Amino acid sequence: MRRRLPEWFLLLLPAIIVIAAVILIPLLFSLYSSFTPYKLTRPSSLWNWIGVRNYERILTDAKFWAAFGRTVLFLTIALNLELLLGLGIALMVNKVTWGQRTLRTVLMFPMMFSPILVGFQFKFIFNDNVGLVNNILQSTGISNAALPWLVDGKLALFSILFAEIWMSTSVFAILILAGLFAMPRDPLEAAKVDGCTSWQSFRHITLPFLMPFVFIAMTIRSLDVARAYDIVQIMTGGGPARRTELLWTLMSRTGYVDARMGLANAMGYVSILLSIAFTIYFFRKLSAARAGLGMEG
Repeated sequence: MRRRLPEWFLLLLPAIIVIAAVILIPLLFSLYSSFTPYKLTRPSSLWNWIGVRNYERILTDAKFWAAFGRTVLFLTIALNLELLLGLGIALMVNKVTWGQRTLRTVLMFPMMFSPILVGFQFKFIFNDNVGLVNNILQSTGISNAALPWLVDGKLALFSILFAEIWMSTSVFAILILAGLFAMPRDPLEAAKVDGCTSWQSFRHITLPFLMPFVFIAMTIRSLDVARAYDIVQIMTGGGPARRTELLWTLMSRTGYVDARMGLANAMGYVSILLSIAFTIYFFRKLSAARAGLGMEG
């Protein structure tokens, strides 16, 4: 008799087909094309195997390493500022006794906006001529001339960081606030009885308890920031003179503007190493923080 397929496999088969079509096949295709000189303008180049030549070219490409370093810098500054601001907001909201639910709802608004919408919003806010920031600075007498927020390299990177931090600080605030709600009150009351100051209670009791929540937020946000594209592309397009170009905007330019899709895919797999490195780092920190609280299991 013909052997029948297991029922569990038949039930999962539609999901397997969808995952294979949407994720697995494009992933394998991009991996294969990273070993070819594939150009969008020359489809036949997809079948020319060149080995690791694209990866060797990346390792000696100054533009790639500039974008790589800029991405790491962008990620480091964004994560640390989002952590500090999110921690401060969570501590203040936790102290509120009236209207806290409304504040928590309002706190989630920035993360609900599309990054493309946020990019257009802050592109208008930092506009040289009609931007809100320049109008405020000039009307209050702080500046006599309009500042080139999106034209000057350093100011442009600051503007993108500001938009990114505004949109994503709420991720830290919400997760840290969840940690504050889950925190037991007995250790804080015992510390108060023993004469500990508010800072000592926060430093030695509250903060260690919150660290697992902090590292969860760090892991989530490191993956987002490491592949930042939308806000950068909308606000500056990687300019001026590539001063704000990050890894994913460089990949987009290489793949779709220069049509060198094989090289762009190779850049993508190298940049994945950045995301994996940060994820492993924060997971180790999370495990250490959980171990410190006796939560190894």
